[in-house]
Amino acid sequence: MKKEKSCGAVVYKWEGETLYFLLEHMVQGHVSLPKGHVENDETEEETARREIREETGLEVRLFTDFRRVITYSPAQGVSKDVVFFLAEALPGAMRRQESEVSDLLWLPYEEAVQALTFPSDRETLALALEKLQKMSSPDVR
Repeated sequence: MKKEKSCGAVVYKWEGETLYFLLEHMVQGHVSLPKGHVENDETEEETARREIREETGLEVRLFTDFRRVITYSPAQGVSKDVVFFLAEALPGAMRRQESEVSDLLWLPYEEAVQALTFPSDRETLALALEKLQKMSSPDVR
């Protein structure tokens, strides 16, 4: 069986008291979290940062203490692992990678979870929200 590996992140930002998550409406039609294939000898973290930068134009602060692996078969005879981290978007202009991404969406949690195409992405988003809630004391947000 052929093995593939991609890495990405649940990217978030705060605007005032509202938490937003970044979703990608892909050219193929589905809505997902930013991610992409590992290249050469990249680490998982390097791949996640590069893919987010290539697909969205954003730099991020990556939290590696949140790490979720999803395994699925994109085609017969292929097994794919996707590693997701948590990432805070740093200030900067967004620009989509036109060859892969038809739109970039900042959505609050309830809208984001509804917009995602795949159940595994919805589960990842829910776990990321739990992590963020543990990271942020009520005094912070």
